[in-house]
Amino acid sequence: MLEHVGFELRQVVSETLKTLGIRGGEKGLELICDIADDVPHHVIGDPTRLRQVLINLVGNAIKFTSAGEIVVSLRVEALSETNLTLQIAVRDSGIGIPTDKLDSIFDAFSQADASTTRQYGGTGLGLSISSRLVELMGGRMSVDSELGKGSTFQFTLLLGLDD
Repeated sequence: MLEHVGFELRQVVSETLKTLGIRGGEKGLELICDIADDVPHHVIGDPTRLRQVLINLVGNAIKFTSAGEIVVSLRVEALSETNLTLQIAVRDSGIGIPTDKLDSIFDAFSQADASTTRQYGGTGLGLSISSRLVELMGGRMSVDSELGKGSTFQFTLLLGLDD
């Protein structure tokens, strides 16, 4: 069941990234958070599920990136008097995903290949669960990637505006 509560968006995102930043720092990665000025501070939605999706996407980015940076950006896609469609992107400079695997990356138990599981670990459920949570929150998830050059996972969320 999804929550529908008011929360401070920047606080949830920054606290989530702060905990992940320690792991990224241990690998020498730079974790950057870029929130556009027009993104509302107070929204209504499910902060726990948002945190879960961010932990999964940024955690994967850390896992599959050996050098460089991970950038989490928040942008307004659409804004009305009562609702916000928020676009969140997690971009890394990691190993990337082969083009022929992009269509199945959100399927349960799907990873780029068996050697990825052996080298990096994981169950293959995280992206499937995250994609489903995003859909439950009124959004959609997609990925752009180039092998050897990194990946960008993007998702939108439909949030209410809180006074």
